[in-house]
Amino acid sequence: MFSRKIIKTEDGSATLFIPEWNESYHSKHGAIQEAYHVFIRNGLDLMKTDSPISILEIGFGTGLNALITLLESHKRNLKIKYTGIEKFPVSKEEFALLDYPSSLHGIEGNDQFQLEFIQSNYSILMESNWEEMNTISPQFQLKKIQADFMEFDYTKENFDLIYFDAFGARVQPELWTEELFQKIIPSLKTNGIFTTYSAKGSVRRALIAAGLTVEKRPGPPGKREMLVGQKLDRNDAV
Repeated sequence: MFSRKIIKTEDGSATLFIPEWNESYHSKHGAIQEAYHVFIRNGLDLMKTDSPISILEIGFGTGLNALITLLESHKRNLKIKYTGIEKFPVSKEEFALLDYPSSLHGIEGNDQFQLEFIQSNYSILMESNWEEMNTISPQFQLKKIQADFMEFDYTKENFDLIYFDAFGARVQPELWTEELFQKIIPSLKTNGIFTTYSAKGSVRRALIAAGLTVEKRPGPPGKREMLVGQKLDRNDAV
């Protein structure tokens, strides 16, 4: 297990940093800004299916993506069933110090009532039992699974939306290959969306080979581009 320390990013929110890899869990240009841009604006906002929405996150990490999705489910009255896979869960001490509810103040138009909701549910989300479905709110169910991404069986459930938030290809190139995508993409429903912060050409080609129609989109702060894919049964673009 690698060591981790907490650092501040440019939007004032925190993330975890791994000195041995010189790698952070989120963008140093803004953890919350990146999460909203990649996974909400270029993920949840693209959903055309009616609620409930089934989401798979590869790389549950600090719980930030799940937290903002929980908040959006509350704002929009969306029913969401969320599955997060993580090999190395963060500790209670770590997520307490990250304190994402405080960082969400004034971001994305959150009002005081919404912030009180997320403050009261953050610990519930992070401390919920692993390997079982937990009801976090009337709109949001969460199942956290501790597993290796390469070894997990993705055939047991189908998803409307996949958040792919694994560590970067520089430190874990095996997670950005056609081999892994061929395991994951069959679990995506027809017309489902796959979104990731990466824009590497090799990743784009691997996603296309795995069966997605893929386009580059403007990236979050500090990053020029990112990728969004869709599993189509016709020759349409995302």
